[in-house]
Formats: sequence, C-alpha cells, structure tokens
Amino acid sequence: MPILKNLGVSDPKVPRAGTLPLRSSRNPFEDVSGLEEEEAGEPGSLPNGASCRRRATLEKLAGLSPFRLGWNPGRRAGSPGDGQPRSFLGRVLVPGLRRSSADFGLLARLQGTRAHGDEEAAGEAARRLAFLRLGRGSKPQRASLAERVVPAGEAAPEPPPKVPEPPKMKEPLSVLEILSLIQQRELARADEHILELEAEELASSGGGAPGPPKAEGAGGGRRARDVALLYEALQRELWALVRETLAGPGPGAGAGAGAVAQLGQVLVQEEAADGRRPEAARKLRARWAEAVARAARERLEAAAPGAPGGLAGQLEALRARLLEDMAVVRGRLAPAYPAGLGAFSVYLRGYHGALAEWLGTSARRRLPLADRYALLHWHNQVYPREVLGLVDIAALENRELGPLLSPGTLRGLEDECVTDVKAQTRAALLRVLQEDEEHWGSLEDQPSSLAQDVCELLEEHTERAPRISQEFGERMAHCCLGGLAEFLQSFQQRVERFHENPAVRELLPDTYISKTIALVNCGPPLRALAERLARVGPPESEPAREASASALDHVTRLCHRVLADLLFQELQPHFNKLMRRKWLSSPEALDGIVGTLGAQALALRRMQDEPYQALVAELHRRALVEYVRPLLRGRLRCSSARTRSRMAGRLREDAAQLQRLFRRLESQASWLDAVVPHLAEVLQLEDTPSIQVEVGVLVRDYPDIRRKHVAALLDIRGLRNTAARQEILAVARDLELSEEGALSPPRDRAFFADIPVPRPSFCLSLPLLLGRLPLSRLARPSLACLPRPRPPSLVRPRAQR
Repeated sequence: MPILKNLGVSDPKVPRAGTLPLRSSRNPFEDVSGLEEEEAGEPGSLPNGASCRRRATLEKLAGLSPFRLGWNPGRRAGSPGDGQPRSFLGRVLVPGLRRSSADFGLLARLQGTRAHGDEEAAGEAARRLAFLRLGRGSKPQRASLAERVVPAGEAAPEPPPKVPEPPKMKEPLSVLEILSLIQQRELARADEHILELEAEELASSGGGAPGPPKAEGAGGGRRARDVALLYEALQRELWALVRETLAGPGPGAGAGAGAVAQLGQVLVQEEAADGRRPEAARKLRARWAEAVARAARERLEAAAPGAPGGLAGQLEALRARLLEDMAVVRGRLAPAYPAGLGAFSVYLRGYHGALAEWLGTSARRRLPLADRYALLHWHNQVYPREVLGLVDIAALENRELGPLLSPGTLRGLEDECVTDVKAQTRAALLRVLQEDEEHWGSLEDQPSSLAQDVCELLEEHTERAPRISQEFGERMAHCCLGGLAEFLQSFQQRVERFHENPAVRELLPDTYISKTIALVNCGPPLRALAERLARVGPPESEPAREASASALDHVTRLCHRVLADLLFQELQPHFNKLMRRKWLSSPEALDGIVGTLGAQALALRRMQDEPYQALVAELHRRALVEYVRPLLRGRLRCSSARTRSRMAGRLREDAAQLQRLFRRLESQASWLDAVVPHLAEVLQLEDTPSIQVEVGVLVRDYPDIRRKHVAALLDIRGLRNTAARQEILAVARDLELSEEGALSPPRDRAFFADIPVPRPSFCLSLPLLLGRLPLSRLARPSLACLPRPRPPSLVRPRAQR
C-alpha cells in the first residue's frame, strides 16, 4: 500500500514501534474511511509506477475523524443520516433546526456537576486524539504530492481554481449548551440563544404568546418548558451576581465589572424583547430592582445585629455600611451598567427601601426612651446630612425618595417620648427635692445642688429634642415647663414649712442664714430655665411660666424677709437711739447701724447677684424707713430756728453716711438717697413758698406720701400758723387729688406707706373753750391743743374685767 505509506499510514501487517498492529484486515478505517476501489477498467498505476488500486484522498482521510463525521463504531455504513454533518454529541445537523433536550432533567443533574463534566469531555477528547495517532502513525518528512506525480524536467501544471466553499451556517445551540453558557457566566450570549429559542417556540405555536407548556409528548410543550427553565437558571445567576458584586471589590474586581456589564446587556436585551411582545413582557428590569432591594436588605441586616451600643450603635453600623456600599456602587458598579438603566438610582432606592423597612420594624417595637431619641435623631438629622449629603445624593436623587418613616409613625414616637419624659422627670424631680430637703435640718453647712440637678434633668430632654425637629423641641419644652412648674410649687410649700418651724431657728442659729441663702440661690437658675423653656415652647406655655415665676418670687420674698428680720432685730437697739437729744450731738447711734449692716453684708455676699441686689435694695429701703419712722412720730420737736438748723444738719450727715454705706453694698435703690435731704429742707426753710415747693418735690418723688405725713413734719418743725399750714397742706392735697386715679407704687417703691404717724392734733376755738371749759384752766398752755376725738363708731368698748 504505497499511497498509504506516502500519506503516513503504515501497513497493517507490519507493526511499528509505538503503534499497535492491526490484527484484522477489517479495521475502523475500512468501515467509515471512505476508501474506495478504483473504477473498473481504469489502470491501477501512477505515472511513477506506483499502484493506485486502493487510493485514499486527503479529503476522505480527513473525514475519518470522529469529530468531523460523528463516527460511531456501532453504526453501519449507509445507515440513515450517513454522510450528513453531525454535532459533537452525534446528532445530525439539519440547517435551521435547533437541537432540543431529550430529557431536561439532565439540566438539573448537570448544574452541580459542571466541573466534573468538563473533565470527562477533556478525557474523551484526549482518547480520540490518541486513537488518531495510532491509526496514522508518525508524520514523516516528505515531499509534496505534486512533486512526486510530476516527472522531472516538466513544468508543474497550474493548480486548479479554488472553488468557493459554501457559507457555514451558524449552528443553533442545544438547551444543555445554553445552560453551560449560563453556568460559565456568559449571560449575554445565553440570553441571546434563549430569545432565539423562545422565538422558535412562538413560531411553532403560531405566533402566540408563550404560555404554559403543553403535554409532555408535544415538541412545542417541551420547548416552552425548556425556555422557562432556562430563564429560571438565568435569573438565578443574575441575582446571585447582584449579591456578589455588592460585597466589595475583592481580588476579581475586573472580572466582576465584566459580569455586571453582561448583566446590564441582558437587561437591555430583555427590555427590547418586552417592547416587541408587550402582552408577554417578562419585566426583567423590575425584577432586577427587586433583587437589588433584597441584596441591600441582606447587607443591612448583616451589619446591624453585631454592632455594640444598643440601637444607636446599630444605626451607626447601618450608616457605615450604607456609605461603603454606595461608594462601591458609584465607583465600580454603576459605570459598568448601560447608562439608560439608571443603575445608581436603582441601587439607591433599593437601599432606601431596605432601610425604611428596618427602621419601621424597629419603631414598632417597645423601645426605651434613649433608643427612641436615637431613632428620631438618626431619621431626621443623620441620614439626610451624613448619608445622603456626604455622597452628594441629595442633589441627584433625593426628590425620588420617600420618607423612611411615615408621619404617623414619627408622631407616635414623639408622643411616646413626651409621655415617658413627663413621668420620668416628675418622679426624678420629687426624688431630688426630697434628698435635698433632708439636708436642710442638718448641722452641716454644705452647698446645695438642687438647682443644678433639676436643670440637668430637664435640659437633657430640652436640648436633645430641638436637634431632632423644631416642632418636637416645642412640645418637649412645653412638657418640661409643666413639670418644672409643679416642682416649684412643691418647692415653695417645703420652704414655707422650713421657715415656719421655730425649732429650726433655735437649734440651728449659725447655719440658718446659710440654709436660707442656699434656698434663695436656687431661684436664678430655675427662673432662667423657665424663661428659656417658655421662649422655645408654644404660646400655651405662658401659664406654666407664670406659675413658675410666682413660686420663685414667693420663695425669694420669704427668704429675704426672714434675713431682713434677723438683721433688723439686731439693729433695733441702734434705731431706738435716733431722734433723741443725744442724737443731735453724737453720731453713736448711726455708727452702730452702719457697722452692723456692713458686717452682716459679708455673709450676704454668698448670695447670687440677682437676689443679692434685691435684698440689698430692700435693706436700703427698710433702713431709711426705720430711720424716718421716729422722726415723723415726733420724738424730737423743734422750738426754735437754731434747733431746726441743728436737726436738719444732722439729718443731712446721716443721709450722706447711709448713702456711702449702701453704695459700698452695691445697692441699686438710688431713689432713696433724696428722701432724708428733702425732709431736712422742709424743716430748715423759713418762708412758706419755699416750703411749698419742697413739699411739692417730695410728693412728686414719693407719691405714697400723704397729708398726715406732711402735717407731722410741720408739727416737728413747730409751725403753728394755721394759714401757713393750710397753704402747705393744700399742695399735698392737690397732688393727692390729681393722682387718685393713678396706680399705687409697687411694693419695692413704697416708702411712706410703711410709716404710720400719730393722729393730727387741732386747736380749740375760743367760743368752744368759753362754753365748755372753766376759765381757770385756760391759763394752762398744755390744754391749748388737744388730740382729735375719735368718731363714736370707732370707739372700742373697754373689756369687762
């Protein structure tokens, strides 16, 4: 067999090294090789003398490959389908006809054994190549066939013209091959073939919409079932890809971007297919958005449970996960999708919806007060500012996003916070007051922290609520102001009981003043807190503010009165020495007053500025009232101009000394500085018009002065002239009548109202004296002026003994 030798096929009878002998003349090549006998009558030799009875062409030898002819050792030559092109699975390839799966149950078995199947296919291909090598032998170095058939010295004939090969038809893939593409993540190609398969199914079913698969034996039903199962497998890979790509870049970031690009291409292809068949649209794009939302929910749920710090820690973990994942979406995933899909918006809405679901579940639980505060603050402030704002989302997509929690849910959370704050603060404030009251009766002089504790309890809520929302801040301020008003009323009642107990004053003489000053010092911070809450709160907070101010004012006045009474009890002996004959020549009485006031003022310096100023002003007013009281009572009367001058001089000196004292004590009651100088001027002036002017100034500056006070002053001056007295008193009467409709001065501006004067005396007329008194008694000057008799209705009956 020369031609076989020339073509690299050895003689079957002669074994070669590295080959197996062919023991039978009947070998696989003879069955399917296409080796044919020469036609009858034709010579069996070549021009070079070689025999050509059994001639094999290259084309026929090449056709021996089982990969080309789909060779099957068990099939006879000439069987149906002989000579037709076949696939590597052995099926006959018919142009325009797609191979379908004989049993799609093989799909399920192959899904988990893809790697094992690849290994088996590779082994089978290796065995076939070994078989070819056994049949063909080694490849010798030889000349071309054209050189051997052309005799030497002759020109080689021109090669025959090349006949153009017919175009190869694109082979449709089988269902198993499409499944293999899906498993290899060649999703765009797989989707193209699925769409072709679906189009064939529609064409075979008459162009209708794809419906449920038909009976098991029908081809159309099998093909519809194959399409449905392929779509299920495709979607499983697509949604798995969505989950995997959100986990972070990792080592295969480039491959992940390519897979995402294929996912986007699949969505574009399916959307175009839905446009061609709207009645049977698969809406894969909407399912993709659902898959993104599911993946986002899984990512958030995985981040929250392990975070420390309660709900606040979980919310912080959610914030970090959101920023991390949205950075991955913006930087790596969204650019890989086609621009028309709006991938970034889809991912953002998915995370937003997953977060809304998580927050809604948390809000429906019974949360402690701190967790509700954290949830409201995160919802209203952290998420818009630190999540949407940081990644610059608000300018792009915020208008498309709804609220995380509904207004009703937010209102319910705020109502629960207000209710809990009202109950907790009420109990906490009463507990703090009771603990502080226990120290009021102790001998230890320790500072009180009552006001600080109360402010801290309430400010914890009044500072957090406005950071959530302005409306919630107003509601919380109104709630806390109501609780503060109730606390201050209880505080007032306990302070009253403390000062009404005489045993406290007797047992604690040294610490009593310190305790009282400590109670007064609670007023300014609590008053400032009430004012601040009233400004923040709604208009309905005004009654609570007034109640708080009233309680604090009552406590302050009570404590000031107690301190002033204690001080003036010590000063009373010095005031009793005023307006005596000795007083005119000695400043001893006033020096005692000034020294005692200056010494006691050192203890009052521990009081805060606002109540201290009020107390010093009250001491200033009360000191001058006690100084003027003995003057108007007529302890000392002037019988001559020299006496009036000495008395007026002493009054001016004492007034100047008291003014220096209270300036040193930082008194703000400067309106009291002129009262004693005005009285001194009335006593010293001689002419009636000047006295009228001075009385008018006195009445103008101190509107609570009355004619009885002016009459008492004229009596001290020794003015007996009835006409002059009437002219001077007329000035006071006219000013009184003009100011009858005016309001009385406030309590802290009252001066003469606290000074009682004796009843004015009157002179008996001569006819009355002649008719009722004996003439012998008229010579007694002491009877010239008698006290005015009381009206009969005001005379009290003498008590029966």
